[in-house]
Amino acid sequence: MKTIGLIGGMSWESSAHYYRILNEETARLLGGLHSCPVIMHSVDFAPIAQMQAAGDWDRAGRELNTVARGLVSAGAEVLGIATNTMHVIADAITQSLDVPLLHIADPTAETLLADGFDTVGLLGTSFTMEMPFYKDRLMARGLTPLVPEVDRTNLHGIIYEELCKGIVRDESRQVYVTAIERLKARGAQAVILGCTEIGMLIDDSVSPLPTYDTTDLHAKALVAAALS
Repeated sequence: MKTIGLIGGMSWESSAHYYRILNEETARLLGGLHSCPVIMHSVDFAPIAQMQAAGDWDRAGRELNTVARGLVSAGAEVLGIATNTMHVIADAITQSLDVPLLHIADPTAETLLADGFDTVGLLGTSFTMEMPFYKDRLMARGLTPLVPEVDRTNLHGIIYEELCKGIVRDESRQVYVTAIERLKARGAQAVILGCTEIGMLIDDSVSPLPTYDTTDLHAKALVAAALS
């Protein structure tokens, strides 16, 4: 099994879920006492979040490229970025590296298409919902993504002010449920939890639409890539 290099810490809450899923999936597939060979560099999220807010993607790309290089030097053979938003600079992060990066949107799109969906809601940070990098990737695979027309600021704030800090509130869950209901009314057949923390708040038991948790799908796909 290849060693996975994981760029984490954005936030550490979701990175903890990644670590659990990577090991659970490896044990499920290989049995016994098998666990996942993974090297994680968990960054300090505060300065990265400041770069996001300032739109300083170039600097963020340089810093995370340094992190990726360190993972490769340490023995990583396949890379994953444990956050949806920072895939906006996926090319910069992997610049001049010959180790493959598994993009988080790809296993999500593959699973949705395999399940027969083509029009999907997309929830995430304001960057993921409003910038083209994620929606374009989904459309290239044949999906039609819909993002909320209202409440994007509230949805974004819940991620950064609550979920990234481990705070899970019923009131915030209802904000997301309402957003999903509105996406369903516009024709969405399923919803992508396009931020790696949203699964802390929303799942199929409360969602008006089938949910596709990118954290779960990405982590399992990383294990599959490491075993290929």
